[in-house]
Amino acid sequence: MHDICLMDMLWRVNLTRLDLNLLVALDALLEQRSVTRAADQMGLSQPAVSAQLARLRRHFRDDLLTRVGNQYRLTPLAVQLKDRVRVVLSGVERVFAAEPDFDPASATREFSLVVSDYSVAVLGAAISELFAAEAPGCRLRLSANTPRMIDSIDQVLVTTDLLLMPHGFLDNLSYQDLYRDEWVCLVASGNDEVGAELTVRQLETMPWVATYYSPTASTPAARQMRMLGIQPHVQVVTENFLTVPGLVAGSKRVALYQRLLADRVPAELGVRALPCPFAAGPLLEAMWWHPIHDDDPEHRYLRDLVTRAVTSLGLPAGGA
Repeated sequence: MHDICLMDMLWRVNLTRLDLNLLVALDALLEQRSVTRAADQMGLSQPAVSAQLARLRRHFRDDLLTRVGNQYRLTPLAVQLKDRVRVVLSGVERVFAAEPDFDPASATREFSLVVSDYSVAVLGAAISELFAAEAPGCRLRLSANTPRMIDSIDQVLVTTDLLLMPHGFLDNLSYQDLYRDEWVCLVASGNDEVGAELTVRQLETMPWVATYYSPTASTPAARQMRMLGIQPHVQVVTENFLTVPGLVAGSKRVALYQRLLADRVPAELGVRALPCPFAAGPLLEAMWWHPIHDDDPEHRYLRDLVTRAVTSLGLPAGGA
């Protein structure tokens, strides 16, 4: 079985003998799964791309593409290579696009952030307004984070500029704290089993709405619950924070929810926010990036812009 890291492989390969144009061909072939379509994508002739595929097959000692009926399928090795090739190719492109200085007013590049809907709700408008005023020729791409993406975050952050996410899920990355939020418990306004306060016992017996539920990575508040022996009965899991109030409304469910979002929930939705009946640790929102971007002038500009957006909103200072 081929189990490799493409970056390690490139490190071991004699780069003076490696044609980096083959990376472009490999990326197109794995994406298109067709020599003809890959040739169209690259603006080359079909025989030229066929020759590159032959070189790639000799290099990897693998067919990469195999014919099944009228279609081509990726081999197991090709499946492993597909995302990794895009990461490496994007890294190479960024190396050769680097400039000693960065002028946002004249720049035309795209900046990419991986964010939750919570981060967009709190910071999205402030970031985009600064961005439009200072870098009018640039584009801002906001992509939703997912558990699968977090599992491969090292690779994701080679091609993505920033990830906005609280502490408790990541390590071994560069980061800067942004602001502090607090956790509240969200319950339905019509839940007559809950009074002005919740008890720990009620948290143990009530059904839960959980976000990004994982037994191995969690917020300080969730870890504190486990330390108290509270094992929530999770009835609904959502990867969208803004859906939580609707999943709590009209039910007996409870959810941990960010105060900054809870304060924005319309009263007519029929939910209320109560203090947590335990010492819930704060939510410390941070921006994370791959260390290879530490000294990149363009990246430093983006980090400074996000920091200034937070300051403009007067949010409580972060800090672990």
